[in-house]
Amino acid sequence: MENNLQKEGKFTYLEKGEGPPIVILHGLMGGLSNFDGVVDYFPKKGYKVIIPELPLYSMTLLQTSVQTFAKYLKDFLKFKGYKDVILLGNSLGGHIALLGTKMYPELVKGLVITGSSGLYENAMGESYPRRGDYEFIKKKAQNVFYDPATATKEIVDEVYVTVSDRNKLIKTLAIAKSAIRHNMAKDLPKMKTPTCIIWGKNDNVTPPEVAQDFDKLLPDSDLYWIDKCGHAAMMEHPDLFNELLHNWLQKRGF
Repeated sequence: MENNLQKEGKFTYLEKGEGPPIVILHGLMGGLSNFDGVVDYFPKKGYKVIIPELPLYSMTLLQTSVQTFAKYLKDFLKFKGYKDVILLGNSLGGHIALLGTKMYPELVKGLVITGSSGLYENAMGESYPRRGDYEFIKKKAQNVFYDPATATKEIVDEVYVTVSDRNKLIKTLAIAKSAIRHNMAKDLPKMKTPTCIIWGKNDNVTPPEVAQDFDKLLPDSDLYWIDKCGHAAMMEHPDLFNELLHNWLQKRGF
């Protein structure tokens, strides 16, 4: 996927297919490759899939917040001339999608969240990531999934490199704190955008009750469960995730 990235102005992104735009927002520790299944599937079904690379580590510390990333999303959509988009976000990406939808509802036709922050999350358990402790990082990465084997060496190595970089670790913690501070419970009842919630029944990071709360608070939402699944449903069960999402898009006429 790395080879297919395009650069225009300040934006780096992947774009594939033609049709209604599905704009994907990745999470804090998640790369664009987490959505390989979505990128392979939806262009064949008549959708354009776009994944902007979020500037998680290139903003100043003062700018490093969920709000800044939501504004960056708006700038990207305007720059590319996209409107009536379907936003799909996992984890922090879900939070950015929710906030972007609240701030710029005129740009968003549909919203899809999976393992999203915005209400409650248990990102690092009881402890912060320890630099240089590979086994600790490995356990934390495995805890994201129902099946620990999903946390391949490549995934663990990527997280390890990130938290071993002092600048990236500081930004990571700043983003996590910003997400916790920016609770959206009071905003959700006013957000009328049709929303698809796809959640792993065994999510340790954003437990199932978080999905139930999103479903209760959002005025127009549909909640779908995936069994034997952790925090990243599109990675652990890509086929079922795609099927649920495609059926929802068809049902809603998107």
